Amino acid sequence: MTAPPDLTWRLGAEDDIAVSAAGNAAVTPEWAWQGATGRGVRVCVVDSGVDRDHPMLAPVHATHAVVTGPDGKAVVRESDGADSCGHGTACAGIIRSIAPGCELHSVQVLGAGFSGTGDALVTGLRWAIEQEFDVVSLSLSTNRRHLAEPLRELGDLAYFRRTVLVASAHNLPVESFPWRFSSVISVGSHAEDDPGLILYNPRPPVEFFAHGSDVEVAWPGGGSTRCTGNSFATPHVAARCALILSKHPGLTPFQVKTVMYLTAQNVRRPDDRER
Repeated sequence: MTAPPDLTWRLGAEDDIAVSAAGNAAVTPEWAWQGATGRGVRVCVVDSGVDRDHPMLAPVHATHAVVTGPDGKAVVRESDGADSCGHGTACAGIIRSIAPGCELHSVQVLGAGFSGTGDALVTGLRWAIEQEFDVVSLSLSTNRRHLAEPLRELGDLAYFRRTVLVASAHNLPVESFPWRFSSVISVGSHAEDDPGLILYNPRPPVEFFAHGSDVEVAWPGGGSTRCTGNSFATPHVAARCALILSKHPGLTPFQVKTVMYLTAQNVRRPDDRER
């Protein structure tokens, strides 16, 4: 059975997504992030934890995990930096490779085998937003409808607290959250072998496509592997946001998303020169 086109969150080589847009010619890649390293920007990876001693991630500023408190409710505590399944280490390593100067944090919401609860996801994401991180990278989503409204509220909270929330689309053609909310920057993957290529999608809900096919990633234990999926496209966009904020501190999530749009490689304006 073929999935409906509006429920496909990956970009095929045959798809034409060229976009013409009016805009400020001054907003170029050179203006937006050239020379930036992510210095001064605090980034949090909400995932399966990280291997904080991995050389492709170092330094990791702090690691936390969602655990069950004395009253049976989920709470966030400092952790030793373990990764339950490798996913978080892979995503954090991508961010570090692109924004080497950023301050990198982690909160673990997934357990072994990618297991996790909605309570853990909501608790970990809320904690990250309350810490006022500049960028939160979330390569997770849920299709549980009862979590849609709590996650929508958290997306709005991040937006108005000036935290850029970058969220991965589901790898399958299903509805899931929070990436579908307009308050976040949503990411799918393209198959081009270019880690710097970010494309704007004129056919939302997914907004941007980034490198997510056969990506070399860090893996727990000090090694690396190759992975494919929207999960690994997402940290490419999160890191780009960190570079933009490093060079232009104080931009709001709305402004960061606009810069991402205007500098996407498939977006052309009448006054653009070839770039």
